[in-house]
Amino acid sequence: MALTVTLVSAEEEVWHGEANLVVAKTVEGEIGFMTGHEPVLAILAEGQVRITQSDGTKVVARAQDGFLSMEGNELTIVAGHAALES
Repeated sequence: MALTVTLVSAEEEVWHGEANLVVAKTVEGEIGFMTGHEPVLAILAEGQVRITQSDGTKVVARAQDGFLSMEGNELTIVAGHAALES
């Protein structure tokens, strides 16, 4: 089973899909999420959100000003600004 990940900014949904691993930067440091992770609510710090999809493809976004929430196998990242990096 994979994580269901949603990354949204104030303007739009930036990315939505399934992933095996997501690493994001919070005000307390970087945190990694995998299936079965404990519930978390954290303040997002400016930095990269690195998503490794189920097929191994990597997606990288830059996000700032917001929060993230992990509940069950769903990770939601809400940022004031977020955009995919090329």
